[in-house]
Amino acid sequence: MSAITYADVNKDILQTMVRPKPAYFLVLSGAALMLLIGVLSLAIQIDTGMGLVGVTHPIGWGFYITNFVFWIGIGHAGTLISAVLFLTRAPWRNPIYRASEAMTVFAVMTAGLFPLIHVGRNWYAYFLLPYPNQRMLWTNFKSPLEWDVFAVTTYLSISVTFFIIGLIPDFAAMRDSSVGIRRQIFTLMAAGWTNSYQHWLHYMRGYLILAALSTPLVFSVHSIVSFDFAMSFMPGWHTTIFPPYFVAGAIFSGMAMVLTIIIPLRSIFGLEKYVTHHVLQSSARLILFTSFIVGYAYTTEVFIAWYSGVSFERSLFYFRLFGEFADRTPYSEGHQLGAPTLAFWVMYFCNVISPLPLWRFKIRNNLMALFIISILINIGMWFERYNIIVSSLQRDFDPFTWGTYWPTVIETGVTVGSFGFFFTMFFLFVRAMPSMAIAELKEGLPAPRKNKQAH
Repeated sequence: MSAITYADVNKDILQTMVRPKPAYFLVLSGAALMLLIGVLSLAIQIDTGMGLVGVTHPIGWGFYITNFVFWIGIGHAGTLISAVLFLTRAPWRNPIYRASEAMTVFAVMTAGLFPLIHVGRNWYAYFLLPYPNQRMLWTNFKSPLEWDVFAVTTYLSISVTFFIIGLIPDFAAMRDSSVGIRRQIFTLMAAGWTNSYQHWLHYMRGYLILAALSTPLVFSVHSIVSFDFAMSFMPGWHTTIFPPYFVAGAIFSGMAMVLTIIIPLRSIFGLEKYVTHHVLQSSARLILFTSFIVGYAYTTEVFIAWYSGVSFERSLFYFRLFGEFADRTPYSEGHQLGAPTLAFWVMYFCNVISPLPLWRFKIRNNLMALFIISILINIGMWFERYNIIVSSLQRDFDPFTWGTYWPTVIETGVTVGSFGFFFTMFFLFVRAMPSMAIAELKEGLPAPRKNKQAH
């Protein structure tokens, strides 16, 4: 990066908004097609009713709540990665933090759709909000689900603020290189930024305060999401390990999602000078570290279930690992033997085994290998949420209430659509705004070059 000047940074980053390659439109078209599948599936569900969904008693939570927890985890990781790496002054943060913050905003927006979809009558979703109303009813503040409303909305507001403030210097750079209506729009969004010493002083102080606020907020918010499960007495849920377990999983899945989006971004827009192999290797090391925490949590769950001596906990984890108790109870059904087992072992392989090759430098230095591992981790983290939610609901205390869950085409279509919504929003953002922080990249340039090209 020693030969890069300030002018090069402006040109390279801003050109992503002007001249995307055909590969960009191919990726965007694929995401838009996935989104269309989700919209059609949801429209059919709204028109026909929740009978098209596979949830039933006692499994009242299926794909939709699994998706909610998955996307909340992805969203929490983005701001946490950006804020913690900023507070620790990690030099490899600059090329990826803008993408991680955008990922946060769009992932939380995606997650927010699923409680609305899950309730069935979407037009009554505002009942979750506490406000004076003609029904003379009030929300139940003792419910962990109500805690989610406040946690997610608070986190979204902080994340959007953190994201927008970080964009202000870049809006000014876009203003200076634009003409016509675009210049007027970016002038308004730049909020009068003049690149003066006073502006930078207040900007850095404000950004530091927001980073310091965001870090504990992420831990608290995702802990509250874990309380949706831990506050119940359901076997498999009622455990104190869930808050740190969920936070570690969020960082793990979020860092994997950052690689999933930054590697194609690097190739499509030719940003190899900024997203260097050092940046990717550092990200891979963080993934490897968090994978050990997640693997430790999996092992602890199984050990505590055995060590507790509680037969319900032991039976549930036996069910997760080995499926139905075909040789132990009369309640097994042969055509359903593989479902819980598959969910657990896919989760374990993707989250514990697949990151292990990252110990090797050659793997960390290989873009395709990193990309494949990041996708496997995303798959594994989705199955982790599915495994926690569905398998616990399938096996309660009383065998009379045991049940099974099989997702329908509608649920699968809405799930595909959620990924389409996320990637469509992200790649539209890449075209509309700088995908990397121009000011931060300039700050990382070697000192001798700073005086040759000033902006």
